[in-house]
Parts: sequence; structure tokens; C-alpha cells
Amino acid sequence: MNTATQTKQAQVVTSEELFKHWMGHRTLTRRIIEAFPEKDFFNFSIGGMRTPAALTSELLAIAGPGLRQIVEGGSEALSEKFEFNNSKAKALEFWDKADKEVATLWSKISNERFHERIVTFGQYEGSIWSSIFYFIDNEIHHRGQMYVYLRALGIEPPAFWDRDFGDGREK
Repeated sequence: MNTATQTKQAQVVTSEELFKHWMGHRTLTRRIIEAFPEKDFFNFSIGGMRTPAALTSELLAIAGPGLRQIVEGGSEALSEKFEFNNSKAKALEFWDKADKEVATLWSKISNERFHERIVTFGQYEGSIWSSIFYFIDNEIHHRGQMYVYLRALGIEPPAFWDRDFGDGREK
């Protein structure tokens, strides 16, 4: 058996399946952001953790810009500077714009590139697939913080498993 055949047989998910998985997470994170009362989105914190708005800024700074570096090159430092102007609607507008950018950029990553070594944000070395997994894992981590915030506010958050996978299948 040749190496190309072995590699093909070893594939667990396709690029499209990974993209849908990530977008399922992004859809759920958007629903979590929507669940916050406006005031609390910008001001609520527990134990010195960042506010939901600050966590959202970090997620926005990673998804689109990180994928842009993967596709187009570059090594700009991570910048979490987003002007929400105390408007959760503005934060959601940024979120939706990032989703569109991620979808556009994703289509430009060939399967052959996923094992390519890269450096994102001028300092994080890894493969393309490991960088994307980090983007997803980081989002899950910060969404978990926001779940705690919502519960502390007495708000029932969406179920963590209730994601739209983009193929008509939910949960």
C-alpha cells in the first residue's frame, strides 16, 4: 500500500466536516452572546475574569484574522481592539461579518495544506490543522466562561450540545 493510499484511509473528517463543526460552535457562541442582557455583556465579571464583551473581542481577533494569516500569509500580532460602542448588536454584527470571512477564507485552504507548518500572530507555531483546532478550543473555553456568567445572572443558557452543524442536523 502506498503512502497516499494510507493517508487517504487515515482521514477521520473532511475539510468540509471540520468547517461545519467549527461553524456549529460559532453559531452556539453567537446564541450565548445574544442571551446576555446588554449591560451585563459589557460589565459582568466573576473573580476578575474578563467581561463577555472582552472575551468576544478575543474570539473575533482570532477567527477571521487567524484564518486570513493561514490563507494569505502575514504575521500580524493579535489585536483585540473592537469598538462595540456599548452595543451588543454591534458585537453581533462583527460576529456575523467574521463568520462570512471565515467561510470565504476556508474555501481557499486546500486539503494538502492542513499539515503545513505556520506561525500565527507572529508567535504561535504549529500546523494549519493544529492552529484551527486551537481557534475552536479557545472559543469553547471562553464560551464556557460565558455559560458560568449567564448562570450566575440567573439566565438559562442554550444547551452546549445544541449546535447547528450546517447540514440540517442539529444536536
